[in-house]
Amino acid sequence: MTDLMTRLTPLALALALAGCASMAPKYERPAAPVAPAFPASAFGQAPPLAGASSEAASSIAWQRFFADARLKQLIELALTNNRDLRVAILNIEQARAQYQIRRADRLPSLNLSVAGSRSPGPDDSISSVYTAGIGVSSFELDLFGRVRSLSDAGLAQYLASEEARKSTHISLVASVANAYLSLLADEELLGLTQKTLSAREESLKLIQLKYDNGVVSKLDLQQGLSLVDSARVVLAQQQRQRAQDLNLLTLLVGQSLPAGPDTSTTLAAMSLSELPAGLPSDLLTVRPDIRAAEQQLIAANANIGAARAAFFPRITLTGNAGSASNELSGLFKGGSYGWTFAPQMVLPIFDYGRNSANLGSAKAGREIAVAQYEKSVQTAFREVSDALAGQATFGEQVRAQRAVAEAEAERFKLSDLRYRSGASSYLDLLDAQRSVFSAEQAAVQANLQRLQNQVTLYRVLGGGWTVPQ
Repeated sequence: MTDLMTRLTPLALALALAGCASMAPKYERPAAPVAPAFPASAFGQAPPLAGASSEAASSIAWQRFFADARLKQLIELALTNNRDLRVAILNIEQARAQYQIRRADRLPSLNLSVAGSRSPGPDDSISSVYTAGIGVSSFELDLFGRVRSLSDAGLAQYLASEEARKSTHISLVASVANAYLSLLADEELLGLTQKTLSAREESLKLIQLKYDNGVVSKLDLQQGLSLVDSARVVLAQQQRQRAQDLNLLTLLVGQSLPAGPDTSTTLAAMSLSELPAGLPSDLLTVRPDIRAAEQQLIAANANIGAARAAFFPRITLTGNAGSASNELSGLFKGGSYGWTFAPQMVLPIFDYGRNSANLGSAKAGREIAVAQYEKSVQTAFREVSDALAGQATFGEQVRAQRAVAEAEAERFKLSDLRYRSGASSYLDLLDAQRSVFSAEQAAVQANLQRLQNQVTLYRVLGGGWTVPQ
């Protein structure tokens, strides 16, 4: 028993000394460089009353926020096939492996070794030594926390990659939703343009008839032709835009778009609920990009501890216990037990400023990480403020724009009646046709912006990651 305790003492001492504290500075989260509340201008006239909404965006699963069955199917496919999300997941696996490597350095590795050597001896003899046993090779006693700091940095990097994956997930959900809304708007604009083109072609037939009978001048005929061709230009533009938006949605989904469920949904029929703003401090816990930036800051803080520890002695242990013999045949015979224990201490004396430079680089890295963290908080504050301002104003803009479109449509009807009866010139009808088309297009675009703003607000408030219960 005494021999066993003697053999285990070096290893036990090594493990005890390896648990020393890190020399990394104490981590403190930087103060958020933003106002304690979102600006009143972001809400239109004044901030909403507290408790006006019972559920924060970050707690609403995307399956509940988006009611359209076709959109849900596309988001599911994107989360399965999208390459950006796949890369983010693989980055997590890589960071996890790197962390496991760093964590393994904190404990000694046991290795089974078999070795032999032969060398010339006196009187032309040959000396032979054969060994076999279990040993520890170059295990560092972490007296000053260098290995622990590197392990802590690896853990923070792994957690940052996990948060980056969540951020990619949220952005992908919002991107698919916005691309889908754009495609619905394209369909609505295409229908509007085709309807306008048909109406202008009918009007051109009437003008041609009047021109053939000498009722109107060639100027009216040329204006009618110009109006029809202008509608054809817009139709070609809309067809191209629809094809490009379809390509974007296909890229996001990661495969050809399936036939899927009901495709009769229109942009005008889409509805997304309004969301509460909360407080800027809430963003620190619900935004994955902010949490990822903080983990990068924690990793940079731990790197300072590793750089500081490099100034102090580094002690490594190498040892093994097993069997030794001068003959290979006697290696495992009784009485052949042997052991070696070889500690080594290295103290930096003159390294041409390498350690000082590493420490300076680590400190600069921490300041960079602080600035990046603060910028991520400020960016989040601005994004939410912009989206809240949109939520407060887009509804009124859409209502007013639709009223303009209805007024212009009525004006066009009256102008058409007056022109057919000869009470007004073709210039009045031409102006009315252009105005009603522009107003109807603007109404569709305003509604698209309103819906996409709600999707953006959902994203910037941290919505899109929560798994439904």
